[in-house]
Amino acid sequence: MFGTKINPRRLVNGTLSFLALAAIIALFFAYRSHAQHLIPHSVPISIRHLPYYAFCSFYRMLAAYIIALVFSIIYGMAAARGGLYERILIPAIDIAQSVPVVGFFPAAVYFFVALAHGSRLGVEMAAVFLIFTSQAWNMALGVYEAVKTIPDDSRDALESFGGRGWLKFKRLLLPASVPKLVYNSILSWVAGWYFLIACEIITVGPASYRLPGLGSFLWEAAEKGRSFDLAAGLLALLAIIVAMDMIVWQPLSTWAEKFKYEFAASSGAVQSLGMFDALSGVGPAVTRALRSVLVPPIRLIGRTLNAIPRGPQLTPEQSRRAGAIVRTLVISAIVIFMLWALARGFLALVRTLSQPWPSDAKQIPEAIVFSTIRMTIAYAISLAWTVPCALAASESPRFNRILSPIAEIVGSMPATALFPIIVIFVIEFIGGMNLASILLILTGMQWYLLFNLLAGINQVPEDLKEAARAFGLSRFHRCRKLILPAVTPSLITGSITAWGGGWNALILSEYFVYKSQTYQVLGIGSLLDAATYKSGNGVMILLSLLSMIAVVLLLNRLMWRPLYNLATERYRLDY
Repeated sequence: MFGTKINPRRLVNGTLSFLALAAIIALFFAYRSHAQHLIPHSVPISIRHLPYYAFCSFYRMLAAYIIALVFSIIYGMAAARGGLYERILIPAIDIAQSVPVVGFFPAAVYFFVALAHGSRLGVEMAAVFLIFTSQAWNMALGVYEAVKTIPDDSRDALESFGGRGWLKFKRLLLPASVPKLVYNSILSWVAGWYFLIACEIITVGPASYRLPGLGSFLWEAAEKGRSFDLAAGLLALLAIIVAMDMIVWQPLSTWAEKFKYEFAASSGAVQSLGMFDALSGVGPAVTRALRSVLVPPIRLIGRTLNAIPRGPQLTPEQSRRAGAIVRTLVISAIVIFMLWALARGFLALVRTLSQPWPSDAKQIPEAIVFSTIRMTIAYAISLAWTVPCALAASESPRFNRILSPIAEIVGSMPATALFPIIVIFVIEFIGGMNLASILLILTGMQWYLLFNLLAGINQVPEDLKEAARAFGLSRFHRCRKLILPAVTPSLITGSITAWGGGWNALILSEYFVYKSQTYQVLGIGSLLDAATYKSGNGVMILLSLLSMIAVVLLLNRLMWRPLYNLATERYRLDY
């Protein structure tokens, strides 16, 4: 079962205090920003604006993460129920994660921006939506894997005591998902920072929207070749990443250790929560302040509702029937809305594809082949170093504690930050744009593997490790007989999300601008970028996306999904 009993009071208080501090800073910068309601045509490149840009990017990331967290818990647990849910939801998320961020540009522009009539609010919502698309999918798959790999005896034990519904969610499903959620949350923030530039500069043909933030600042600095400003922007981003690691992720990672499976009860000693311990004293004061503000209007609403004359009381049987009717109506409304959205989408698809196809469409098959080859090479390189590092982390807790923060910092660096290195050392000296593209794909792929492997390793019970050592197994045999089988489901999940991240990274690796010069190589990413940023040709955008989705679905159906089903059934921890 799970490890020691937890006392989450300090964690809740620290989190509440952190969010309250962020809200205060938000109000301060909102007051300072005299042009916040306007959409700037260009972002001023000045170091004095960096604090404001850093905060703008942070609150977009935070808003997108909160939405992604709620979505991933609901979606992942629904998919883990199996049956029709799994057959529909898992292919849907496979499609969603294969669509690059720029593939969502038309939806972001035509829905959110049009909804707000082109105002700053609409562009902000579009940016949050785009960041959400870079964060949500791996978290949902992490929850799905965590629930699918719960040992059968844990399920049977809870159900034998009548634990169903909300109690099962609270006592089994959610605790089992915590370690995966924590590590995939770190990974989601890494991916969000990595794609921040694409999310803050939204371009579809002639329509272009730029929001003030670190992403747009870094893009402007890189495009103009201003190395000093680029370094300053990266230092600001690095400061946020380090602060997040100290204040949030390290305490949460420590807390998540309490939810790993153990054969025997572990020590009940309370572990330090780092900076959350320092912040936790402020939490009760924040709670009291919120209560003093929110409770009076809630009580007033309650008294008003109680004063309304009530009708006849329903019997329990009538209440059950009424509840069933309400659930049926809600589900029917959702199904009708989804069918309507699918019908509208299908009609739009037919209308778009019925238009004349551009001449560049002939290059799509060849571009898909070249892109797939680059992806395969990048994936092989990722496996070659992440698996040994993860195995070393399983044997050395000290190395494990060091590896995760370093990977978080390095993985969060936007691809634009790597342009000078790649342009100078790879393209100019080696002369290989293909090698540069593979290296950039690697930066968007390898962290999905590493963080999923680390999450899987941290869930291996210490009892099994001690038993393997007691039987005199060497380090090699411990890795071969215990660690590798135990982390195989996490390796498959990481591979699926890594390929999804790789397809996303194609938009940055096959087409980029540095010092006003464009570097590109034939691939589906460069075709999609050219159609999005230059011509704005909707037919070419759609054809590129459909080709990419078809390849991803084919790979998932023929390779990843059978491997995943085998891994979750054969290598699940059962007692």
